[in-house]
Amino acid sequence: MRETCRRRWAGGLAGLLFMLAGPGQADEQAAPPVRVLRISTENTADHVQTQAIARFAAQLEQASQGRLRVQFHHSARLFRDRDVIAALTGGKVEMAVPGMWQLDRYVPDVGLYMLPLFYGLPAVQHYRVRDGHIGRRVSARIERDLGVVVPGRWLDLGYAHLYFTHGRVDRHAELAGLRIRIPGGAANRGRLEAFEAAPVLIPWPDLPDALAQDRVQGVLSTHETVRSAGLWDQGVRFGFEDREYFAQYVPMINARFWQSLPEDLRRLVRDSWEPVVDAQRSAAAEAQRQARRALQQQGIEIVSPGEADLLRWRRMARRQEPALIREMGVDPELVRQAERVVAD
Repeated sequence: MRETCRRRWAGGLAGLLFMLAGPGQADEQAAPPVRVLRISTENTADHVQTQAIARFAAQLEQASQGRLRVQFHHSARLFRDRDVIAALTGGKVEMAVPGMWQLDRYVPDVGLYMLPLFYGLPAVQHYRVRDGHIGRRVSARIERDLGVVVPGRWLDLGYAHLYFTHGRVDRHAELAGLRIRIPGGAANRGRLEAFEAAPVLIPWPDLPDALAQDRVQGVLSTHETVRSAGLWDQGVRFGFEDREYFAQYVPMINARFWQSLPEDLRRLVRDSWEPVVDAQRSAAAEAQRQARRALQQQGIEIVSPGEADLLRWRRMARRQEPALIREMGVDPELVRQAERVVAD
């Protein structure tokens, strides 16, 4: 009897020890959790931005060796860019790459890049500001104000120019009095008003009717957007290639999701993003060149003002800048720093 009791006691003790030790051993042998990274953009599959993000998603998932499952939803299948910031900060999606023109109403300092200071400047000047310490400060303010992480440099769309229906514009002075559709933004309005044009805020879906009814004679847009929309069918016949502003897309990741990642996965996200940027920027520039040729093949005449004219009219537009800075809420110190970089 005593022997039987000893065997039962020993067996019970062994079971207890197994139960205590078992979970720890199982945890040590368990595979790391698989995290899901959903990415939302609104551009279609053939857009250079979409193609670049698709490469990033594939490379990141492969490099994570099963620890990240990346789900890329383009063509606004999850959210339109105008809605994605609220979705991102609310945790309904982990990553988005909206156009910078969607952000300045949330983070005024993004409006820095729309100011007349940058009107007509070559791309290299934009990159010197945006990829340097000023750009890092702007990205840090996006992170602070929106509760996101910006994992690296921004992607390109390219220059916005002016396009017209009724008559060719050869000189800036001929912009006076023309009603020109803008998508919004104080800087777009102020820049055109400095040229004595009449900016009109019209949602993109309403633009064909506005052109047909002669409510506007011009459009602020890009070669690629005019091409993809076939605006020659709406009467657009002329282009004034004056480099109004340089448009980019901003990568953003929900900060709570970012904090949930171990440090090596955070590094992997950044390391996977950066190699995509230079190739995408080159592809975006080529897409705009191809779109320009396509517009010309459709009979659209494009006038390119000279650098001296751009400089003269940039100085004129900058007279509006102090009022714009106050209205937009851009940090004046950032503007002064950008002036120094551009002047060097």
